[in-house]
Amino acid sequence: MADGKNKTTATEGDVTAFVDAVVDEQRRSDARLLVGLMGEVTGLPAVLWGSAIIGFGSRHYRYPSGREGDTVMVGFSPRKAETVLYLSGGLDEYDDLLPRLGKHKVGKSCLYLKRVDQADTAALREIIARSYRMAAEA
Repeated sequence: MADGKNKTTATEGDVTAFVDAVVDEQRRSDARLLVGLMGEVTGLPAVLWGSAIIGFGSRHYRYPSGREGDTVMVGFSPRKAETVLYLSGGLDEYDDLLPRLGKHKVGKSCLYLKRVDQADTAALREIIARSYRMAAEA
């Protein structure tokens, strides 16, 4: 990113075609589940960002360094090994919900799930809703 521009931007890509092309059957099924759940929680359509992220809504950000851009309010990517959820705020913002979620891993602002279909749906729904609210308030 030497030019300072965000390479992951909203595209006109076909979300359904992208999901249908996910090779792993579990990741494909989990992606369909998340498209439905995130769409229901946010009330927004799914949009393909870059070549592999499905996002709902967008928000503008600006770092103290001056770098700025747009990113998803909430989104996910069906990666080969697991599904990655992109959330607003640090994962400590979800400390009360993560124990209820079931088996998962966390990064700085990413949540990793091997099996979305085995996560606690109520906890997952609240995580998505909280992330969306935080992004909207940012």
